[in-house]
Amino acid sequence: MNNDEFERFVLMFGKDILRFCRMTAGDAENGDELYQDTMLKLLEKRKKLDPAQNTKSYALSTSIYLWKNKKKKYTNRMRLVPIDSMEEMSDEGYECSSHDDEASPEHIVLKQDETDMIQGLVASLPEKYRIPIYLYYSADMQINEMSEILGLPEGTVKSRMRKAKKQLKEKLEAIGYDR
Repeated sequence: MNNDEFERFVLMFGKDILRFCRMTAGDAENGDELYQDTMLKLLEKRKKLDPAQNTKSYALSTSIYLWKNKKKKYTNRMRLVPIDSMEEMSDEGYECSSHDDEASPEHIVLKQDETDMIQGLVASLPEKYRIPIYLYYSADMQINEMSEILGLPEGTVKSRMRKAKKQLKEKLEAIGYDR
């Protein structure tokens, strides 16, 4: 893959990969960092990449690999030196906010609460169920592409998607979510 082909790839699939990275990492800052690491890794290996192959799948599997490595490093660091909790940080004046262009502040707050709740439920799923959900909904991947990325048979990916959706439905019903 030459520089022009790589640039076209980034323009075509960059947003999907970024969205996947942000959902996988759990927030925009870590997601942006994961996206940057993924693109740097792809840029390093661009000569070996074949544009005729599914490069998007390769990019997503690279980001999964990088994220798992980063999680391992973070877990090891947390054993040595734990960081302050979000509550302690908020007590010190740090704030998290979102900027949507909806009609009323009440609507914005309700929508953000709903989004946070659903993202929290998805994040609470075991990793083997969470990653396929992220790939399907954030990266617009098909079952066969997810199968290739994860190195699993299509039937296993379908089964995990079905189980993840069932678990999410049960959790949403348990808290009275009726949408």
